[in-house]
Amino acid sequence: MTPTGPAGLPLTLAALDPGADGDQILGILAWSASACGVAGLITIGIQMALQLRRGDPGEGGEHFRGVFFVLLGCVIAASAGPLVAALGDLSI
Repeated sequence: MTPTGPAGLPLTLAALDPGADGDQILGILAWSASACGVAGLITIGIQMALQLRRGDPGEGGEHFRGVFFVLLGCVIAASAGPLVAALGDLSI
């Protein structure tokens, strides 16, 4: 027995197909995430160079924490495209 709507008509599930527009948006987001990752690593490198002579103990941990967060953000953003492709047909 198929489910029926308020007017007594049979309900059908609509499939979500973003098509080429969705792929283009994911591609732009992936390139933007890569560019932001490179900019983040350059910023951390500049901070390391500026604070080289300060000599505070434990300062290296702050820099490596920044590198970790930048790389984690890049991995999360880069995995969005393959994750959407792995989900396949997103039927509502």
